[in-house]
Formats: sequence, C-alpha cells, structure tokens
Amino acid sequence: MRKSITVFIALAVLAAGGAAWAADSNTLTVSANVAGTCRFTGAKTSTLSFTLDPSVGTDVNASSTTTFWCTRGVTTLPFTNDQGLHFAAGKNQMRDAVSADVIPYTLSLTPDVALNAGPGSPRTLTIAGNVLGADYTAKSAGTYSDTVILSINP
Repeated sequence: MRKSITVFIALAVLAAGGAAWAADSNTLTVSANVAGTCRFTGAKTSTLSFTLDPSVGTDVNASSTTTFWCTRGVTTLPFTNDQGLHFAAGKNQMRDAVSADVIPYTLSLTPDVALNAGPGSPRTLTIAGNVLGADYTAKSAGTYSDTVILSINP
C-alpha cells in the first residue's frame, strides 16, 4: 500500500507539473489596410463633341460627364489626361483623316464637390472643352477626331 501511495503522489506531482509546463499564451494582433483607390464607373468611354460652323466662326464650348468613385478618406482628386494622338506645338488637336487638317482644342476636368464615400456613392466628373473660332474657320469640311486617355489615381 505504501508503494501505491508513493506512485500516486509521484503521478500527481507529474500531472500538476505537466499541466504547468504545457500552459502558455500568444498575443495575436489582427490588422487590415484599406487601399486608397479611385475608379471610373459604368462605361469606360466618354464623348466630347463640338459642332463647328465656319460661317459663324465663334469660340465653341462642349462638355460631357463621366462617373467615378474613390475610397472614403482619399482627399486628392488626381485626374490627368494624356496628350491625345495628335498633340503638337503644345496643343491637343483633332485631325481630319481625309485632309489631315488639325483643329486645336483645350480640355478641363472638374469633379463635383461631393466627398469621397466609396463605390456606393459615385461622383461626377465634368469634361469640358473649347475650340477657338480662329482655329477652325479656314479648315476643310470633314470629321475631326482625337483620342485622349483620362486617368484617375488616388
């Protein structure tokens, strides 16, 4: 019996000590990074169309819109446009494929005043352009065009 008590005490000490040896903890830190992003929504193409009448010869304005969204907290509105296919002498230009005549134009990009609130709250970007009367009155009749890439980067 004495031997049984000794074995029992030894097992109890081992069990208690084994439990203490197995106990430990680890602190887990959970984190996430929400990327600041902006995207155009809907159709990825826009059209800016001028109606030019050389008999009138006045400056002509045109505008179009597209929609976009930015992550909440993105405070800058980094809209840019490339120079188009027919850029020359520091100017964007539309070109007539038949006559090769060009008509210079200007572009401006103006976002609405709403706050960025994510994809569920799209915003409007107004694309405005101008052609000076003096730049088209002596041009050939035809269809003039250019392709400009608009970009948005947070």
